[in-house]
Amino acid sequence: MQPPLSRRSIPPKVSTVPRPKTETSAYLDLYQLAVEKKRLQQELQMLEVRKQQLQQRLTTIDQQMGQLNVQASSLAEGLEVTHLPASDSAVPETPQSPSFDTFLLEY
Repeated sequence: MQPPLSRRSIPPKVSTVPRPKTETSAYLDLYQLAVEKKRLQQELQMLEVRKQQLQQRLTTIDQQMGQLNVQASSLAEGLEVTHLPASDSAVPETPQSPSFDTFLLEY
């Protein structure tokens, strides 16, 4: 089983054909690393923005839940609970229904 994406290390992009060790290849590697660094920094910024959005939403939800709890408790205090008297029998009475004649039809 693979660990979740957030816990795996991000593998570098690998070229299948090795380049010869020249000054140009060193500058190319430097450029590729700079591009990857910039991309990762942008991704971190996007994650930070998303984290702030989620925290704001959680704060809003907590406030709404608090308001609804206060509203529910104030409504519960204003209502009088009426209790029905308990009947002596545990089984409710059913009205007498007319009897039906049943028959079996085979075909």
